[in-house]
Amino acid sequence: VQLVESGGGSVQAGGSLTLSCVASGITDPETAPVTSMAWFRQAPGTEREGVAIIHEDGSSDYADPVRGRFTISQDNARTTTYLQMNRLKPEDTAIYYCARRKFRGRATMDRMDFTYWGQGTQVTVSS
Repeated sequence: VQLVESGGGSVQAGGSLTLSCVASGITDPETAPVTSMAWFRQAPGTEREGVAIIHEDGSSDYADPVRGRFTISQDNARTTTYLQMNRLKPEDTAIYYCARRKFRGRATMDRMDFTYWGQGTQVTVSS
């Protein structure tokens, strides 16, 4: 399974960005065709933290710092996962990673719940 993120960049505080993550190579018979996808982020000197999850049933969860500002969604084929980020703040500056769970089952914001990771895309928010 390969995950490729795009859409990062530099914006001023209050601005918006939309990240995309395209999944491919889902051919492993042990890998469920539809599983939870998530966005994580990691700022310099900090641990990678969960931002948003979209579950198998299409429901979503958000970390407290982004709830109400970020929205996770997928296309109908569920191969592309988006993260719409509004009202961005300087503290949102980080490398953003998308992640895919290998097996079915409800995931949490724990990075150990996810097997496949993208290479990351940089988001920089200036004040």
